[in-house]
Amino acid sequence: MGVWDLLLVGLVLVLGLCGVLVPGVPGSWLVWAAVLWWALKDPQPLAWGVLVGATVALFLSQVVRWSLPPRRLRNSGTTRRAGAYAGVGALLGFVVIPVLGAIPGFLAGIYVHERLRLGDRAAARAALRTAMRSGGSSVLTELFACLLIAGAWLGSVIWG
Repeated sequence: MGVWDLLLVGLVLVLGLCGVLVPGVPGSWLVWAAVLWWALKDPQPLAWGVLVGATVALFLSQVVRWSLPPRRLRNSGTTRRAGAYAGVGALLGFVVIPVLGAIPGFLAGIYVHERLRLGDRAAARAALRTAMRSGGSSVLTELFACLLIAGAWLGSVIWG
């Protein structure tokens, strides 16, 4: 597989990760489709293993999301900017503390946004709790699965 193909797959993965944070965009499906395309273009056992792992991870994330109570982030007053902060926080946390750092990074991103917006620690903590209860946990679940898949793909491209 050529460099341009790998860059295109990486771009679709990044778009999928961003799509998880935007309502109405099938981010997880974009991530899965990028891994599928990569596995079809480079039919190695490692590529197929990553595809199978991606499929299982997305299936499990959907099961977790379906088990959570259905709520809408928009109704809680959470803005797109808060989603962007949460996404950047999750990505930074994923890199700084491998894999599990995405969870505190996501929470820290929302907290930092709300702290900058409201200026009060107690109000920022309350806004974070409201956001997580209103659907933030569902977004976190999907984003975490997609970050795992993107990390597995990147690791297999670099070291595989």
